[in-house]
Amino acid sequence: MASATTYKDRQFLAVIGDEDSVTGLLLAGVGHVTDGPDSQRNFLVVDNKTETSEIERTFQNFTQERKDIAIILINQHIAERIRHTVDTFTDPFPAILEIPSKDHPYDPEKDSVLKRVRRLFGE
Repeated sequence: MASATTYKDRQFLAVIGDEDSVTGLLLAGVGHVTDGPDSQRNFLVVDNKTETSEIERTFQNFTQERKDIAIILINQHIAERIRHTVDTFTDPFPAILEIPSKDHPYDPEKDSVLKRVRRLFGE
């Protein structure tokens, strides 16, 4: 069981997604920008010009450096671009949830969480 110090300060959602997904979630109120001269956003809008290395850097920032992120929502088609990184992340926090986008339907066969659940049940 995780200690209280592991998750007590984790209060934000982070989003890595296409413009429509990120915009919808920002309109729902999940956007946050940290204070200070080195302010950081809790979202990344990905388009066809976004480098895979930038997506990986943002994912690493949300999972390793930021201690205020509880859940990362990532479009499944974007998670496919960094699949190895997503699949090898095993920490309990932040939780990684793959979501569909308007142009890319959700495929449960690709979801890293469902893959782990299937392995646990021997499927």
